[in-house]
Amino acid sequence: MARLPLDSDLLDFIVKKGFQPGDRLPTITELQDPAQLGISISKVREQLEVARALGVVEVRSKTGMKLREYAFTPAIRLSLFYALSIQPELFEAFSALRNHVEIAFWHEACALLTEEDKGSMRECIRAAREKLSPHNGHIHIPYEEHRAFHLGMFKHLENPFVGGILEAYWDAYEAVEVSRYADYAYHTKVWDYHEHILDAICDGDFERAQELFIEHIDLRQHTHSAMPVDSPSVAELK
Repeated sequence: MARLPLDSDLLDFIVKKGFQPGDRLPTITELQDPAQLGISISKVREQLEVARALGVVEVRSKTGMKLREYAFTPAIRLSLFYALSIQPELFEAFSALRNHVEIAFWHEACALLTEEDKGSMRECIRAAREKLSPHNGHIHIPYEEHRAFHLGMFKHLENPFVGGILEAYWDAYEAVEVSRYADYAYHTKVWDYHEHILDAICDGDFERAQELFIEHIDLRQHTHSAMPVDSPSVAELK
């Protein structure tokens, strides 16, 4: 397969040299050498920052630069967070994308779940209900459990692009959702749906589980459709 244009001397160099995840890369000074990249230090630094933002390279003071395992999440998260910083209502568009991705890969993902996975998802439900139980007159919204429940369903898909979209969605979800109000009854009903979804998965009825998931989506969309979306700060989205 012909190499694709990457518009980056550094990324092209990494591909051409065949570096693998975990490999140590030449230093900035070494990359400046004509035998390596042969570009100025300022240009190397500029391209290195792009590579870091994409999650391709990690830089540490003691170990230097190393190539990371490919992940789609950093690139899509950066683009998504920028979009939400200037136009927060776009969260609904990205949410619709996430919904369609989950529906499309639903049966494949459910078939890959292990008994241990199902146990972890059951624990998410238990922990979420515990948070929603009033303690000293206060309840806690179970964001962490919500994220873990949904991402846990798709953890075994060997598709970095699906994983990237879903992880970026949940990274943005908390920052956006905290600026909205939903009553106690809504959160309780959401976790009722989660329990019914998991019960159907455990029974091997993936079709029914998917139907419940779609109803769960409709519940959220109906509940939030009349709610204002406050613009989250850039700090909240980081």
